Amino acid sequence: MKRSVRVKLVVGANGGGAAAAAKAHGDTAASSAPSDAGRGKPSAGEREDISRELRRRIAAHDLPPGSQLKELKLAAEFVVPRLRVREALARLEQRGLVERIPNKGAIVTRLSLDELVSIYQAREVLEGLCVRLAAERAPDGSWDELLALFEGRMWQLLRDGDFDSYFAGYEEFRSRMLSHADNVIVCDMLGSIIERTQMIIRRVIMLPGRAEQGLTQHIAVLHALRERRGEDAERIRRETLCDALGYVRRYHKFLV
Repeated sequence: MKRSVRVKLVVGANGGGAAAAAKAHGDTAASSAPSDAGRGKPSAGEREDISRELRRRIAAHDLPPGSQLKELKLAAEFVVPRLRVREALARLEQRGLVERIPNKGAIVTRLSLDELVSIYQAREVLEGLCVRLAAERAPDGSWDELLALFEGRMWQLLRDGDFDSYFAGYEEFRSRMLSHADNVIVCDMLGSIIERTQMIIRRVIMLPGRAEQGLTQHIAVLHALRERRGEDAERIRRETLCDALGYVRRYHKFLV
């Protein structure tokens, strides 16, 4: 049976649940973390809840590169033993979002220019594959609404300088592309890559001339998708990411 893939690349909510829980426990919970003594091994769900919220903060730049992640402070905030925080941080380390530095502990990973270049090169190949598969597999009419959005309101959002709403439209394109490609492995690989560069992607879009160029390219790839021209869609998507990489090289000091 074909498995449908639907992704959401910015993970998590606003973190209000954790803050409310900390407040409900009073100032004592904020000043000292619960003891690990007598606690069982944290469940996968508990670790995922903490890691999901930290991933959201990293993607939103609430925790920018180089930020220190102190286990005691996080344990107090989430009202959990340090063991649960430690295992959640280990999950983030596996995803490349966090690194451990001797005598400093866990910090949010700062990407070098070489790492960014490698990431964009990988995206070029993977997203090119995705749009080709999506052109072949999406039901008729799947792209009409999105094409109307990109040919209409997205231009107005740029004129208004509403980059948050513009980026939401951009993310909807990516979500549908991955969903219609219907390839779980590629979806997971891209999700992990994009999660590490969410704020970089936002900043690239805001660079001089990039949003207008990118919007024109997205409209072209949407026409190719609607007309089931898979090879053209792949070529255009790869050109889009190659051009974005040019901006990364030129403005890397601003981006990182």
